[in-house]
Amino acid sequence: QVQLVESGGGLVQAGGSLRLSCAASGSIFSINVMAWYRQAPGKQRELVAAIISGGSSNYADSVKGRFTISRDNAKNTVYLQMNSLKPEDTGVYYCKIQALAIPEPLVWYWGQGTQVTVSS
Repeated sequence: QVQLVESGGGLVQAGGSLRLSCAASGSIFSINVMAWYRQAPGKQRELVAAIISGGSSNYADSVKGRFTISRDNAKNTVYLQMNSLKPEDTGVYYCKIQALAIPEPLVWYWGQGTQVTVSS
């Protein structure tokens, strides 16, 4: 079983910054993809950024140049540095990882979500 613990959300003014963290624990053998999604009120959950084990990453067009995803493989942790935040960045941010955990096959796991609120 894999557990994901997210932290770093909160309330910030437009133009400010936040750093989200998501730490994975359990009988993890390897983690392939680590990603951040978000869901705004009344909207579908959307991919914000993803990073693979080799370090390559991709971003939603709406956050390119403002957000940076990174990972610490030794700590099984993924980060999302969010700069120049806008009110439209408001939502619940979820961590999602694709992991191989004994005795499970390669599976996707979701975190519980952390609220990010950007005031104008």
